[in-house]
Amino acid sequence: MIHSGNVPLPLLPPLLGLGRPYLNHRPIVSGILWVLRTGAPWRDVPERFGKWTTIASRFRRWIAQGIWQQVWAELQRQADLEGQLDWSMHFVDGTVVRAHHCAAGARGGQEGEALGRSRGGFSTKIHLRAEGQGKPMAFVLSGGERHESKYLQPLMETGAVIRAGRGRPRIRPDRLVGDKGYSYTTVRKYLHARGIRVIIPRRKDQGSDICFDPIAYKERNKVERLINRFKSFRRIATRYDKRALSYGGWLTLAAILLWL
Repeated sequence: MIHSGNVPLPLLPPLLGLGRPYLNHRPIVSGILWVLRTGAPWRDVPERFGKWTTIASRFRRWIAQGIWQQVWAELQRQADLEGQLDWSMHFVDGTVVRAHHCAAGARGGQEGEALGRSRGGFSTKIHLRAEGQGKPMAFVLSGGERHESKYLQPLMETGAVIRAGRGRPRIRPDRLVGDKGYSYTTVRKYLHARGIRVIIPRRKDQGSDICFDPIAYKERNKVERLINRFKSFRRIATRYDKRALSYGGWLTLAAILLWL
């Protein structure tokens, strides 16, 4: 439950609806979080949380209904309303996650499920954007061999935050910090066209950059530390899910915990 002033805003579905009543959310969500932290299979969930089939189906059903994403979006909205969301500078980075062999075999092929083969083997890449305080703003998934610069545009166009009043949702930071992997003319043109100041060091073959801000670039460690916090959840550090939608659900749930 998220609080807006003195008014509680329930974000999880009501226990009573049109169909069979839900079991109490607390033990079910606790069982989901146990799997997130331990990386254990659903069948190994302790009985104190309830039937593993109920816990697994609740997790997948709420992914399909967008419940986890709604909670994350509301947390960001509340932080922005209270002035705790830093738009002055955002950070981007990518990290490769090794996929377990049981993640293979989804119908339709692996490419559509953000699975590929990089130097590290069978893997997925997480493209991540963090706000100025190091909290997660958005992520995009791809195969492990895909380059970060190819996914900057969808990453920057994901995670709009609804503002107070009648204004449009905000999505663009004032400045964007990234490493040399993003140093491409297309990337710079895309950001400049949207009024975003670029803090990306140029490669040696691109000449010097007199406008580069080395002091602001030192803050890039915030997104690297955020990646480490994500990987402290065993279900994220190794991908066991065949479907990108399910793996993205774990990332969203971890992002909720990091915001809380």
